[in-house]
Amino acid sequence: MITGSIVALATPMKVNGDIDWEALRRLVNFHLDNGTDGIVAAGTTGEPTTMSFAEHFDVIRAVVEEVDGRIPVIAGTGANATSEAVELARYAGEVGADYCLSVCPYYNKPTQEGLYRHFKAVAEGSKLPVILYNVPGRTACDLYNETVLRLAEVENIVGLKDATGNLERAEDLISRLKGSGFMLYSGDDATACDFMLMGGHGDISVTANVAPPGHARSVRRGGGRRCRPRPPAQHPADAAAHQPGHRVQPDPGQVGALPHGAHRAGHPPAAHLALGEVPLHDQRGPAAGRRDRGLIIAVPAPCGAGTWRTGCKVDA
Repeated sequence: MITGSIVALATPMKVNGDIDWEALRRLVNFHLDNGTDGIVAAGTTGEPTTMSFAEHFDVIRAVVEEVDGRIPVIAGTGANATSEAVELARYAGEVGADYCLSVCPYYNKPTQEGLYRHFKAVAEGSKLPVILYNVPGRTACDLYNETVLRLAEVENIVGLKDATGNLERAEDLISRLKGSGFMLYSGDDATACDFMLMGGHGDISVTANVAPPGHARSVRRGGGRRCRPRPPAQHPADAAAHQPGHRVQPDPGQVGALPHGAHRAGHPPAAHLALGEVPLHDQRGPAAGRRDRGLIIAVPAPCGAGTWRTGCKVDA
């Protein structure tokens, strides 16, 4: 099973919104060269909900092919329709992914019994081991600990990505599932160190996109009981991610949304990320935000996490 630092890989896109396949391959190799232990392809950070089915499939396949067995690949296969989630999981197995990551059905607000039946159906329809994904802040749907414990007994369900940031809940699960072989991953960078210290197995991380070597070292120290929760992180992107209401976007002026050699942030040349194409605003109105090592750190803009594909206007 995977342990350590697992990147929730961003999907590079061109300024017209098309996926940049060459940039995606370079980004994968950047992580292979910098100590990342596993890659999530087309997870939340990769924006699969803005992709066509064909694009979603192609991103998973492209990452699997580029990784070529060097580290595990987890395919993001979640959907709010059970049949769609099953189809995505089956495809991920056909192209050679190692695991699938299946999120709680968003928007539908199913009951706990409904969640149990949804994930059980996904596990039964998938040849791949299934990792559950609970991120109620995005799905408006919370997978309770008791339901996780039920699902942990289902054959082919092997782990959970817990993005609640609730360490009391995490500690409860870690203690109750200790020795079961069920894997527990943090999905919240701000609390990942504490999560690891309590006995978690890894961190599925957004921060790892911009600081993979440092993040991998931190997560491994946590697994070895030598990590201390750190208020200010070693990288500006990590520090910003830990502050409520803030997000980080690549600065097109310096980083070009991970293109043109974002050397100050340690990135290889890439292409525009859709998340980097939205104009930033602060609480006083439109503003450039604060530049820091080629990144813009800003409070939420009216477009939120929107992109070209979610209807947000992009200023030239």
